[in-house]
Amino acid sequence: MTGILAGLRIIEGSAFIAAPLGGMTLAQMGADVIRFDDLNGGLDSDRWPITGDGRSIYWAGLNKGKRSIAVDLRHPKGRELLTALITAPGEGAGIFTTNMPARGWLAYEALARKRADLIALNIIGARDGSAHVDYTINAITGFPMVTGPTGHEGPVNAVAPPWDLATAYAGAMAILAAERHRRLTGEGQKIVLPLQDMALAATSALGYIGEAVVNDVDRPRYGNEIFGTFGRDFRTRDGRFLMICIFSDRHVDALATAGGFREAFAEIEKDTGVDLKSDAGRWEARHRLCAVIAPWVASGTAEEIGAALMKAGALWAPYKTFRELAADREAVLDNPLFTILDQPGIGRYPVAASPLQFGAAPRQPPRPAPLLGQHTNEILSAIIGLPDHEIAKLHDDKVIGGPR
Repeated sequence: MTGILAGLRIIEGSAFIAAPLGGMTLAQMGADVIRFDDLNGGLDSDRWPITGDGRSIYWAGLNKGKRSIAVDLRHPKGRELLTALITAPGEGAGIFTTNMPARGWLAYEALARKRADLIALNIIGARDGSAHVDYTINAITGFPMVTGPTGHEGPVNAVAPPWDLATAYAGAMAILAAERHRRLTGEGQKIVLPLQDMALAATSALGYIGEAVVNDVDRPRYGNEIFGTFGRDFRTRDGRFLMICIFSDRHVDALATAGGFREAFAEIEKDTGVDLKSDAGRWEARHRLCAVIAPWVASGTAEEIGAALMKAGALWAPYKTFRELAADREAVLDNPLFTILDQPGIGRYPVAASPLQFGAAPRQPPRPAPLLGQHTNEILSAIIGLPDHEIAKLHDDKVIGGPR
C-alpha cells in the first residue's frame, strides 16, 4: 500500500453509506481497509443503481480500493477468525469500524480483551440506540420543510444523503484522531458516532436552530433562491438553466460587466435605498435584480451567456444532468482526479480518487472495489498466519468464501 496513510490497517463491517464511505476515504489515502461480509454478501450488495444484470454500481462506488474477506458470520469459527483479524498485532492495526450492532462478539469490551489498545468506531442511528437512516434523520432537522418550490405543501426530501456524507468524513477523522491518541498514550478507545447527532450538530452550526429560537420564526420556502443574499436559476433562450450568484462586491461588479447592468444596478440602489454590495441589500432587492437579469439570460444561448459571465469573472455555473457531467471534459474526462477504471462485473467508467492533495505523498489513482471474498486467502495467511491446509479446510467446511 502507498499513500499518506500507508501502514494503517482498518477492519470494516459495514453497510449502506456512512461507514463504507468513511472506510473508502481512508483507503484512498493509502490505508489497508479490509471489509468483511457474509458468504452471501452484505445488506447493500445489490443496492441501486445497478447494471442491467443486477450488479450494484452503488456498492462498487463506496468500496473502491478495499480488500474483501467472506466469512460465515453465524459460524463460531467464522466469528473467531474475524475476532483474530480485528485484534491482530501490529503498530497500525487494531482498528475496527462498523455500523452494525456492536454487541456480543463484536462488542468493544469483548474485542478489547484480545487487544487492550483497540480502537473501535461504532456509527449508530440515534444516541438512544434506535434505528435510523439519513432519510429519517433528515425528517427531524427541519430541512425538508424549507426545501422545494415556494408555496409547496408538505416536506421535500433530499436526493443526496447529506448526513450520511457528513458522518462518513467525521468518522474517518475520528479514527485518525483516536489513532494519534493511541500513539501518544498507548490507549485504545471506543468511539460512538450517532448519525442523528451529526445532523443536529451541522444544523446548529449553520444557524438554523439559533434563527428559530432567537427570531422565533420558521423559515419559509424560497424555492431556488439562496437565502440572505442573491442567487437563483435562470433559463436561457435554448432552454438550458444557469445558476448565478452574488457573494461579494467583486461578484456584483462582474455580473454588472457581463450583462451591462451598471446603470440598472445603480437605479435599483437609488429606488430602494439598499446597498447591493451587502448581503442584506441583495436579498431585499432580489426581485428587482431578477427582473433585470432574467431577460438578459433569456435573450441568449447558454453558450453565449456563459461566455459573457466567464469573461467577466462572475459567479455562475450551468446546470447539468449526470450524463452531461460524465461526458464533461473539464470536470471529469480531463480532470486528474478521475481515472477510467475497469470495475469487474460492471464495466469501464470514470472513477474519482481522493480529492485531497498532499505534498508529501502523491495522490494514488483509484483501485477497483473487490469482488466478494477476493482476498480471503491472502488475509488469513498473511495477517492471521493460517497455513494453506487450514485455509483449504475452512473452504471445504464453508466457513469462508472466495477464490481458493
